[in-house]
Amino acid sequence: MAGSGMTGHAEVRIGISGWLYPPWRGVFYPKGVRQADELEYASQQVTSIEVNGSFYSLQRPANWARWRDTVPDDFIFAAKGPRFVTHIKRLRDIDAPLANFFASGLLTLGRKLGPVLWQLPPNLQFDEALLDAFLARLPRTHGEAATLARHRDRRMIGRTAFALGAPADRVLRHAVEVRHPSFETDAWRSMLERHHVASVIADTAGKYPRLDWTTADFAYARLHGEQELYTSGYDDESLDRWAVWARAHLEAGRDVYAYFDNDIKVRAPFDAMALIERLPRPTGHARPS
Repeated sequence: MAGSGMTGHAEVRIGISGWLYPPWRGVFYPKGVRQADELEYASQQVTSIEVNGSFYSLQRPANWARWRDTVPDDFIFAAKGPRFVTHIKRLRDIDAPLANFFASGLLTLGRKLGPVLWQLPPNLQFDEALLDAFLARLPRTHGEAATLARHRDRRMIGRTAFALGAPADRVLRHAVEVRHPSFETDAWRSMLERHHVASVIADTAGKYPRLDWTTADFAYARLHGEQELYTSGYDDESLDRWAVWARAHLEAGRDVYAYFDNDIKVRAPFDAMALIERLPRPTGHARPS
């Protein structure tokens, strides 16, 4: 099913990783914009946002519902899977944590839910059996995610929401970002292809592997900083190269998701907006006035 909006053609979504950053206030967010209105403002400047709060803790259903209702109808969120699964449990004994995540209100986003991002820790090496089991556990449709959510543990009582906001057969995409060099292997690439999971291309100023592989029907990039991790921005030449990368995937019929995570010096939102200007807008997505 091509197209993030299931429109039948490939679309590109460019945005930021998170939106609640105090240094952005008065720089990206105009003076006078309330913190409560920052998501609304950001969603009018970019075409997608990666929710990174879900990495640090399970969000409440009311949060997901509020975010859904704040952004434009054609907006798309990516959601970062919890570090409890990836960094603390290290992909072992994760049936209940996965169920808890999908029961926490994520599915409330409905058609506004894009890929789920799973970022692995730098000290997690490639383990074929462990990774294959993890990828096999991931739900591939909203209906499968809702079924998994029913197996949440008791501590989730009173804070769950997994009624479907989209058709049960709507595809649920997954992307994995790795940070250990042992993943630079054909075995990992083949495994991702077999499970139809995207390999994240991460621009990390050379600190972590940069795997520019096509392993699914969509592409996913995370731009953490070209020269200095989380800090440096992207000049016109760099943005032109990323635009070429995105167009190549679009022309091949693959959706593209790209998120800027170079937030420290308030470069992320402006770099995202500059890349958006170099690429076609998703169908129905108007340019900000």
